Parts: sequence; structure tokens; C-alpha cells
Amino acid sequence: MASRTVAGRTSTSPSAAWSNCHRSTACARPASPEVPRAQLLAWLGLALASLFWAGNSLVARAFSGPIPPLSLAFWRWAVALAIVLPLVAPSLWRYRQALRTAGWRLWVAALLAITLYNCLLYTAALSTAAINLSLISTCLPLATFIGAGLLLGEWPARRAWGGLGLALLGLIWLIAQGNWQMLSSLSFAQGDLLILLATLDWALYSLLLRRWNRYFQIPPFTLLGALILLGLLMLAPLYAWELGQGARFEPNLENLAAIAYTALFASVLAYHLWNIGLRELGAARTAMSNFLMPVFTALLAWLLLGEGLQSFHWIGGALIFAGLLLAGRTQQA
Repeated sequence: MASRTVAGRTSTSPSAAWSNCHRSTACARPASPEVPRAQLLAWLGLALASLFWAGNSLVARAFSGPIPPLSLAFWRWAVALAIVLPLVAPSLWRYRQALRTAGWRLWVAALLAITLYNCLLYTAALSTAAINLSLISTCLPLATFIGAGLLLGEWPARRAWGGLGLALLGLIWLIAQGNWQMLSSLSFAQGDLLILLATLDWALYSLLLRRWNRYFQIPPFTLLGALILLGLLMLAPLYAWELGQGARFEPNLENLAAIAYTALFASVLAYHLWNIGLRELGAARTAMSNFLMPVFTALLAWLLLGEGLQSFHWIGGALIFAGLLLAGRTQQA
């Protein structure tokens, strides 16, 4: 890191400066720099994204019957595009050359983040329990940590690995509900493989977005608009196929409200905050925020479903937050 000089200081010779500093107790080693404000805001944004995605998991499970999976994925992003496009259309035109330069990379990012991930997630929700969703999602930070080293050359520092382990311990404690013997009784459904594929898909998207950063030199919200537009184009044939199979949903108030939530909070806001986190913190540390999802899921279940918070919720949540703080203090992204 480049050193900085203080403007306006009276010039002295190097020997005199060292002599004065050596005699003064004020010339101690500089304190470690504080975490930049942009990174703190990025962590806060990632926490909000995890909260929104926790709500999306509840919606996916609650409406897996009333709304077919590909229909939910398509209309989620169709409404999101209706929200975003009027805001970013001038910017898309202004950065058309940068988008043209991104070329096929932009299509690959849209395929991973918009098309495949959502189809896999909502299809898996048809046959997967919540506890399995939380367990398999622990692959995301680990896959991203390893992938960041292999694809980006960004091997996290030891402290970040320690934070990963601590947060993983807290997550497993939540899943086991404070009883390790429960882990041996877990069973896996057909949709668990789809969740695993969705998790790996999202890790690859995050890593490629970081790796191809020089091709995406456009505002994050403009990038999100381009990804939604391309991803929705690739979703349309899948949605048409599902309609051809006779799958429909009733456009009642509850179903429309579920789609509206996934479009605004789980799509527009959460994806935008995630992309900012990737830019400010790097892929590995951004993925650590995924451990917050089961914590927020437990809180939402308590607030919305009346499920009480037990001691294992508090212990697991404390371990997860401690792991995030430990990883967040590292200087290597």
C-alpha cells in the first residue's frame, strides 16, 4: 500500500525528523486502518440481501403448489424488469459500447444468475425440506473460497478461513437444533441435488462476475438491468414449455403478492446489493454473508409463523455473526 505524506508540514532533514520522533512517545506505530466506509456499507447491504433471500425461501416453499416453479421464475423477473427498465434504459444506451464489449460474458452471467439459478431453486422447493436447504447452502462460501483462489488468485487470509469455520459451526448447530445426534437422522430428497447445483451455479456466477470485472465497467444497477433483460429472454422458452405441459397458476391476491415480493426485494434489491458486495469485498468474503440466511429464516418464522426462538437459535446465530466479524476484519478480499 502506498505511503502518504501530510501536506503543510514544515520540512526537516531526515536525521532531525528521526531524532524528534525517537524522543517522542507520540511516534508509535500507526494504528491499523479502520474498515473503509464503503466496505461497511457493503456488509450492511449483504445482510439485507440475505434477509430478502430468506423471505424468498419461505415464499418458494409456501407457494410451491399454487405457483409452478418456472412460472414463478419467469414472472418474478418479468415484474423486476418492469421495475428496473424505466430507470436504467438511458444508462443502457449510454453504456451500449461497454455492454457490446462484454459480449458473450454478459450472456453467460445472465444465464447463471437469472435463468438457471431460479429454475433450479424453485423446482427444488417442490421436494426439499427447509433444513436440507440450509444444510446444502453451506457449500456456497466453501466453494467460493476455493474458487476465488483457483480462478481469481484471491486466496483468503487465515483469519477468513477461521471465520468460515466458525460460521459453518454455527450454521450446523442451527440445523442440528443444538443436538448433534439429529445430523445422523437427516434424509435427503430428490430436490437436494437441484439445490446443490443451484448453489454451485451461484458460486460460479459470483466468481465470474469478479473475474470479468474489467469487461463490466458500468454502474451496478445498469448491469443488473442488462442481466435481467438477457436472463428473461432465456427464461421465456422454458416458461412456454411449462405452459405447454398445462401448468398454470391462479392470479389471486396472494399469488400476485408473492410474485411482487420476489421481484422487488429478492430480485432488484438483493441482486443489486450482492453485486455491490462483490465489487467492494471480493467473492470469498461476499459469500460469507450466505450464513445469515438461516438466521433470518428463523427470525421470520418467529415473526410470521409464531415459531418460538430457542437457545440453539441464539447460540448458532452468535457463532455465525462472530465468524462474519472475524472474516470481515481481513484485508484480503
